[in-house]
Amino acid sequence: MILQLELLLHLCFIIVLISISPSLSLDLELGNGDDGFERDDFPAPPDFVFGASASAYQVEGAADQDGRTPSIWDTYAHEGKMDGATGDVACDQYHKYKEDVQLMVKTGLEAYRFSISWSRLIPNGRGPVNPKGLQYYNNLIDQLISNGIQPHVTLHHADLPQALEDEYGGWVSPNIVKDFTAYANVCFEQFGDRVAHWTTMNEPNVFVLGGYDIGFLPPQHCSAPFGVNCSRGNSSTEPYLAIHNILLSHASAAALYKQTYQHKQRGFIGINVFSYWFIPRTETQHDQVATQRAMDFYFGWVVHPLVYGDYPRVMKKNAGSRIPTFTSAESAQVQGSFDFIGLNYYVTLYAEDFSAALNIQERDYTADSAIQIYPLDFNQSTFEYPITPWGMEELLEYIKQNYGNPPLYIHENGQRTRRNSSLEDWSRIEYMHGHIHSLLNVIRNGSNARGYFMWSLLDSIELLDGLKSSYGLYYIDLDDPELKRQPKLSAHWYSKFLKKKNFTPHSASDADHQRYFSR
Repeated sequence: MILQLELLLHLCFIIVLISISPSLSLDLELGNGDDGFERDDFPAPPDFVFGASASAYQVEGAADQDGRTPSIWDTYAHEGKMDGATGDVACDQYHKYKEDVQLMVKTGLEAYRFSISWSRLIPNGRGPVNPKGLQYYNNLIDQLISNGIQPHVTLHHADLPQALEDEYGGWVSPNIVKDFTAYANVCFEQFGDRVAHWTTMNEPNVFVLGGYDIGFLPPQHCSAPFGVNCSRGNSSTEPYLAIHNILLSHASAAALYKQTYQHKQRGFIGINVFSYWFIPRTETQHDQVATQRAMDFYFGWVVHPLVYGDYPRVMKKNAGSRIPTFTSAESAQVQGSFDFIGLNYYVTLYAEDFSAALNIQERDYTADSAIQIYPLDFNQSTFEYPITPWGMEELLEYIKQNYGNPPLYIHENGQRTRRNSSLEDWSRIEYMHGHIHSLLNVIRNGSNARGYFMWSLLDSIELLDGLKSSYGLYYIDLDDPELKRQPKLSAHWYSKFLKKKNFTPHSASDADHQRYFSR
């Protein structure tokens, strides 16, 4: 039997929970070593946009105000699962959205990616629309548009209404397809005259693995021996079932949009997926095959059906009857049901073969993948990711070669630091600099990338870390009743890059200044 710790390490998102430090050489981080790139080297808006991302539960606050009801994240947080952190107040963007839009203007953002709280817009998950919720999102969208910032809207960012979870189990029930489509219809109808970019789901692979296999994330479905402290669920079947219903829900909403709204609203609809880039831990054939298997399980699980109408062959082989089968009609609806793919990429990992897991009679998704994954470097003293922009280049090239070079948006990309650390966040600048440069490389090599959104505009509540870590361009002192936003050095760097203006930081070595703030 695999030890619990090994099971945890198998999951792709587990690296977000552990501390990593950069150790790669500067030449690798910056690709070809040429620092001379600027905003004008990329296509101009609207063909390519630079922005920042957020999600409703992490920034809005006002969790019990103006008719909003709990989501599964509210329930989870109020059970103390986030070390006491909750989204009750968060960044209070619900009340401070005008101020935050002005921060976006000041920074020079061309687009803002945010999610709609389903339980704020439709408190019971289905049925009447909440007028106050409708007003808030109309106000936010109008504020963005009036300031020249393109809204990119995500419909589901892990915050299913608790009412639907209680009624029929949420994503493990086929009932969710009808309810999600009805919710999407309200959004298209009410906001589609101003919103041209819709993402149905945010990283369903991470959401499902955390919530339905190990079960340490909401809605906390799991079963022994795979999960931890769960009272319901089946880790062997529910992850596959939940993804299946998510894909069918996405396809249903996309079909509605394309048939009813797209011709007059002239927008685009897609889905987001989390992905690492994997490299073999050794040069053995076993690890090379395992690396491809890692891509099939962690990335192809969502994207393969969208492009080819079915799950990757190795997934069907290893999971057998536990993975649902698409009917001919479902396959036809899922295949091609997107105008773009959104990617959340943070870091590259080693993949190692662990085929011994397939000898276990009762398996979950983790054992089915038959791999173990490891960070390229590990250091308990820092929260920072290794800076591996070359992995993002490889990922986008892989997508181009294997999935027909679809339009892509980098929806999330950012450096993790300890919360309340220095405002002089040089590692975040180095991280953004390297990844934006790599993105330019792949565009020049033919990738169909259309935008880059860094995570995140503000230091928000992190869904996996609570208040331990931060990703923001702007620091928020949670002890300040006004929740004042303070720019970090990375906010100045990003603004300088977007506005093509010179900026001299208050404190920097000559080498750092020359490297990041000079042309």
